[in-house]
This record gives sequence, structure tokens and C-alpha cells, in this order.
Amino acid sequence: MASLSQRTWSDILTHVRNEQPELVRSWFHTMQPLDMQQGVIQVPTTTTEQYLYLSRHCQPAINQAAQAVTGRLITVHFLAPAAASATEQPLTFEAETDHLVLNEDYTFDQFVTGPSNRLAHAASLAAAENPGRVYNPLFIHGDVGLGKTHLLQAACHKVRDRNPDAKILYISCETFMNHFVEAIERGAVHQFRYRYRHVDALAIDDIHFLAARERSREEFFHTFNTLFQSHKQIILSADESPRDIPSLEDRLVSRFNWGLVTRIDAPDLETRMAIIRKKAKLRCAVVPEDVVGYIATTVDSNARELEGALTHVLALSQQYEGTIDLAIAKEALETDSPPRAKQVRISDILEIVTKWYNVRLADLQGKRRNRSLAFPRQICMYLARELTSLSLEEVGGHFGGRDHTTVLHAVRTIQDQRERNDELAAALRQMTEALRK
Repeated sequence: MASLSQRTWSDILTHVRNEQPELVRSWFHTMQPLDMQQGVIQVPTTTTEQYLYLSRHCQPAINQAAQAVTGRLITVHFLAPAAASATEQPLTFEAETDHLVLNEDYTFDQFVTGPSNRLAHAASLAAAENPGRVYNPLFIHGDVGLGKTHLLQAACHKVRDRNPDAKILYISCETFMNHFVEAIERGAVHQFRYRYRHVDALAIDDIHFLAARERSREEFFHTFNTLFQSHKQIILSADESPRDIPSLEDRLVSRFNWGLVTRIDAPDLETRMAIIRKKAKLRCAVVPEDVVGYIATTVDSNARELEGALTHVLALSQQYEGTIDLAIAKEALETDSPPRAKQVRISDILEIVTKWYNVRLADLQGKRRNRSLAFPRQICMYLARELTSLSLEEVGGHFGGRDHTTVLHAVRTIQDQRERNDELAAALRQMTEALRK
């Protein structure tokens, strides 16, 4: 067992606050981790709501922060409250349906619409006002940080507001898969199916990860059919459209296309300015129009990056007695903040590696293990771990459902060869530079 200092834990939370401020809640400072054991930091929670929020929304961000602060491949595990962990208490997936945890800021009123997201917003609102009858299923796709999660949660808020007795379930795809595994391990599959197939609205984020698990895909297929035939609302989100998700079965692709598939693109300048004004208003901050324009022009990627930039400006303004002007904005974004690199997607990595080594995408994601395919596949896994925030298991899911040990072996193999092979090191640098441009 290794000791975890309070300073290290504080640095981890600070890292999360700097990188993804929208996740932070006022009660974060009350969390006191236990000592680290076998690379896992155990963090107790005091309420079921805290446990569900941390497990569902914050796991990847806090894991990434822990690894960045410590420089080690460690994970953070949240412990359910003692009352909820007793054997006589409901399973985790039972608690999920009884305690709907939504971000109070993720409502339709707080969503800024523009040409890039107007259809997705209108469709989400229509589906929430008449669940199961229009746009069912509703499938929203687009890059990270563009508002997919916001719309899914806003729809859940609206359904609950219109019908407080409605049974609503909002989860990530990873949570769905974990619940299914838990049900199998505890002999509670029937209970799992009852919970998931007797809801009025099911919203699942990042459904593309379903492609990594064959048994989970099968279970979701039947859950989808049951809910659809019962006219229950299904809302899904993914980074890519159904037909572009690797290894996703045709029968699921066709079902996702039964309703409405809509894309969210990066916001234009006017929409970015509106987002900044909305976020500033939520923080009760008065931001001059020239500062709003400067932030919107400097950060042209997504709403999450815009909110992070605004956070930098507001934080720096505290050193100047709360003054917010163009000079402070420039200092915050040009000096204090690191350069904002392009968000690298797994599809970008697959594209550049297949061209570099002249191999087919289907072969990289297949089962063949000959050297001509295994090596480029390892390159992809290495770059995915270096340039994205995907976990080992998530990376493996993009390569035919390979487990985390396979990915870890690939990463270590390429790291070792890179140190000994100058030609490989040069190739990796060139691919990395190309991906970041």
C-alpha cells in the first residue's frame, strides 16, 4: 500500500478544475481519499447522488488528472456510501433508476442554438415534449464538446418536468456495459433487464463504445427492441454517425437510423459569442463585448474550450480586483494558457496510419496477427494513448474489442522500439505533428 499525500490529491482536483471546470462541484473539497493500493486510489462518497455523479460523469477526467499529476498509470475508484454497499441494498443499476443525476445547468434554456446545432436542438425538444412518438430513436453525433451531453440531459429534464412520475434513465455507454457485467456476475440478469426495459425514456451517451462488447451489443439490441415497440423514447449520442462506427453490426446501424440521425458541428463566431455571454451570465460576471469577441475569435473549437477560456480570464481578473478588459483576456489566453492543440480523434489516427503503412482499416480492426498488420495496429494503439483521453479498454474497443492488457502491451512495445529505432521515432513524430495540425 502506498501513501497518497493530501497535496497530491489537491493537485489532482486542481488539474480537473483547470482542464474541465464544468465538472467541478462545490462539495469536491470534502472528498478524502484512502491510501493508494495496487495503482488504485479509493475515494469514499457520502451520498448516492455524489457516487452516481462521480462514477458517471467524472471518472475519465479524474483518472486522466491522477495520471498527469503522478506520472503513473493509476486509476481512481469511487466507493458507494456504506448504506448502499451493504449486500441487502439494491445493485448499482437499481440505484441509477431511482436517483436520476443530471447537471442542473444542462437545460434547453441554457443551450445556445446556432446554424451548427439548430436541428439537433429542435429534435431533442420535440422528442422530450412527445416522448416515443416523434424522432424515436433520436441519434445525435459530433465531435467532443459540442453539446451532445447537454441535449441528452436537457431532454431528460424536460421529460421529468412534464411528467414527474416518468421513469427516466440517463447513463453513459460504459455504465450500461458495467451494469450488464455486474448483473451477470451476481446472477441478476433478469433484474437488470426489468430495470432497463421498463423505463419511459432511455438516454445513453457515447453509444459508439458498444461496438467493443459483443454480449453487451446483444443485450442492448433486445433492450432497444423492447423499448421501441413499447413507444418509449430512446436518445443516443456518439462521436460518429451510426454507419461510421467501427465494428457496429448492421442490425444496430439500421435501428439507429429508424428515427432521426442529426449532426452537431463546431459553432460559428456568432454562436461562440452567444455561448460566452451565456456562460458569463451563469457566473454572474459582466464581460465587455470586446473581450467576448476576442475569446470567441481565439478559441474556435467547441463550447467546452470556450468555457475553459472564460474560466482562465475570470481567474486572472481576480488578481486585478475583478477587472475584466481586453488586456487581461490577452494575458490569460496568450500567456497563462498552454497552446490549444487540435482535438485528435481515433478516426484521425486510423486514417493516417492506414495511409502510412498502406493497410486496410478493416484489417487493422480485424483478428489477423501477422507482422504486417500487428505493427501498424500497435502504432494506432500507442498514438491513441498518447494523443487522446481514451482509456486502455476504450482504445481496445476500436480494434475488435481487444482487452486492456493487449493495448498496454502494444503501448509498451512501441515505446521500447521508439527508443532504439531512430527511423520509427521520426515516423511517430511526423504522424503526431500531422495529427495535431
